[in-house]
Amino acid sequence: MNIASVPAAHISTRLMDASQLRAALDGPGELALLDVREEGTFGEGHLFFAVNAPYSRLEISVGALVPRTGARIVLVDDGEGIADLSARRLAGLGYTDLAVLSGGVPAWKVAGHQLFKSVNSRSKAFAEVVEHAFHTPDIEAAELHRLLHSDADVVVLDSRTPEEFERFHVPGAVSCPGGDLALKFDTFVTSADQLVVVSCAGRTRGIIGAQSLIDAGVPNRVVALRGGTQGWRLAGLDLDAGGIDVFDFESTSAAGAGARARAEAVRVRFGVRAVDQAQVARWLTEEAATRTTYVFDLRDRQEREAAPLPGAIPAPGGQLVQALDRWVGVQRSRIVLVDDDGVRARMTAHWLIQLGEEVHVLDGPRDRLRFARPDGGAAPRIESVTPGAVAALLAQGGRALSLDASAAYRAGHAAGALWTIRPLLSGLPQEVLRAPILVLFAAEPAVADLAALDLGEMSPARIVAVEGGFAAWRDAGLPVEATPDTPPDAERIDYLFWAHDRHEGNAEAMRTYLGWEEQLPAQVVAEGGGGFRLVP
Repeated sequence: MNIASVPAAHISTRLMDASQLRAALDGPGELALLDVREEGTFGEGHLFFAVNAPYSRLEISVGALVPRTGARIVLVDDGEGIADLSARRLAGLGYTDLAVLSGGVPAWKVAGHQLFKSVNSRSKAFAEVVEHAFHTPDIEAAELHRLLHSDADVVVLDSRTPEEFERFHVPGAVSCPGGDLALKFDTFVTSADQLVVVSCAGRTRGIIGAQSLIDAGVPNRVVALRGGTQGWRLAGLDLDAGGIDVFDFESTSAAGAGARARAEAVRVRFGVRAVDQAQVARWLTEEAATRTTYVFDLRDRQEREAAPLPGAIPAPGGQLVQALDRWVGVQRSRIVLVDDDGVRARMTAHWLIQLGEEVHVLDGPRDRLRFARPDGGAAPRIESVTPGAVAALLAQGGRALSLDASAAYRAGHAAGALWTIRPLLSGLPQEVLRAPILVLFAAEPAVADLAALDLGEMSPARIVAVEGGFAAWRDAGLPVEATPDTPPDAERIDYLFWAHDRHEGNAEAMRTYLGWEEQLPAQVVAEGGGGFRLVP
């Protein structure tokens, strides 16, 4: 998709009040509820079903989140007008069914509705509801520590991503991402007498991981580590960091057969539908104009490279359950899951179905499948200049703007560059907007292109981007400065402050975060329910 320059007068955006949006959320048909505020503001309070699509990179992300341009979209902001501007940009991409929540998030709150903190709130609330419904067993950190230092036979499986595991984990734990737990269980767990503990950083992935193994019918006693690594630290215990052992997961055919049998039993019990490539192809062609279909490849990078499935979207199964709104922007859409083993797709699907989604697993050959990978809108590429040429432009009265994350800017930026991001551009001082040249620093070139699209409507300046951004500037030995207090916290709408330092040892932040997770089921009930469909 290419961004068209659509005059504001030619865009007719419908306004929708809170009661109309509530009816749309409860009604039939597809709906994409996109919150276009930056992540920091979004995380301080958002609608339960909202998907964060920050305006700073809206056209980059929307193609994957909402691949069908005819899908119904409702845009949400704080009532300051960013949603209207977003509607204009989306119309330029060809989206045809656009509405804006009148008054934004404040109006939703005034209407008596709940606001949810943090990110991935729907998935985290779902995990807490699962624990309440199925009484998923857990173990306190102190008790696990005692068992690990006794003769007890215990296996700790860390269900987070490998990158998270390397940063910190419970001593002696094994990295086994949530989507792989059932697949690799018989490799890591060698006796039916072993206690299996599933850990994460907080509560929710540990709960889902432990319940996954219980649902799969493994013979062992399985529990979640209460509070995960945060609970471990609150108990006064130290975490480890470091690499991941590599195992030969194909070492025994019996283990693979056992995992496949358990996963197939789960598929039958939870009503997961298996489809062939002919059916998926029909959905992606004959029904493409009227129904949104996402195809996710749950395999790891090595598997995808060995047997490519062009266009399918890579997504780790455990993360898909934990953060569905990172990949799926359209409610009541259709999801197809692909793997090579028949285990990861089935286990992931059994959770997504209970989350309220329509989910299918692809079985059989896939040799004729080719998917059109949804791409974001491509803004017109702006002129780029080398770091060495910037000094001459600044000497001609140019002004430098940094579009990088506020945390990165504080740590280091080109000397004299002002920090801003796309939704804040209209607040730049007039002397900046009147400069003859605006020089943009951005780690991602497309972010500079999008900002230039807006700046071009505010300023007559010549707008250029620095090739390679700040990294190239720094590597060229050009002047760099750090500003630990600039931008001030009040302006950092891209940074989520709420409980942000819980992983850095702030005990109060850890307690706040864990308490927030525990209260989510009550908050979901107060909002009228989360659309979950738990299978007894």
